[in-house]
Amino acid sequence: MKKQKTASKPVERARILVLHGPNLNLLGTREPEHYGRVTLSDINMALARMAEVAEVDLDAFQSNHEGALIERVHAAREQGVRAIIINPAAYTHTSVALRDALAAVAIPFVEVHLSNVHVREAFRQHSYFSDLAVGVICGLGHQGYLAALEYLLNKINIE
Repeated sequence: MKKQKTASKPVERARILVLHGPNLNLLGTREPEHYGRVTLSDINMALARMAEVAEVDLDAFQSNHEGALIERVHAAREQGVRAIIINPAAYTHTSVALRDALAAVAIPFVEVHLSNVHVREAFRQHSYFSDLAVGVICGLGHQGYLAALEYLLNKINIE
């Protein structure tokens, strides 16, 4: 009897979204004493390389507009995003709307900040996101993004 060939279903890769908030497009030149000299493009390329090795799809999105970030969070649920890395930047301290979007989609996320917000101005020490996040990384510069991705890759592989 001849064995029938069955089309194998392609394995769907896990998808992670990286969100960068306002002014992060200026990394590398903006207040390098706080944020370093690594550019946003450098960060995204390092994350993409790490994701590719792990065979995970990674999308990066930056906006200076709160509504655009909220729309991207909403779209993430429809796209089957498994986890989010977010640096809300200044929206950390002001955006209940972005917080509500993350709560609504219920996608686990890690909050990342390049600088150590706890040794900066008092207003930077409050986050509307931290209590919802599965983790918060601050003060590690661009390496904080890589640490967040490593954590999420491990979390995805465990689940």
